[in-house]
Amino acid sequence: MRFVTATRIVFTAATLLAASGVFAQVGPPPAPQYEAVPAARAGYVWDPGHWHWAPARARYVWTPGHWQVERVGFRWMPGHWDGPRWIPGHWVR
Repeated sequence: MRFVTATRIVFTAATLLAASGVFAQVGPPPAPQYEAVPAARAGYVWDPGHWHWAPARARYVWTPGHWQVERVGFRWMPGHWDGPRWIPGHWVR
């Protein structure tokens, strides 16, 4: 009976640990790097550079700005941080 109880306790603990997941607290990204915005290009909108978390490197990595092909009837919403969460750039009507 003791073996069954001990087995049940170990199994329950292992199940709870597996279901809980592991989360690491990572600080905010560094301040944005200065990028000179290039002269406007017809048919394109500028998407500014931003920091993104690179798990393989365990640090933030700078992604430089780039041009997005313009979509008629839409407005480009640049990516931005919403607290600890990165919201990628996207088109909105």
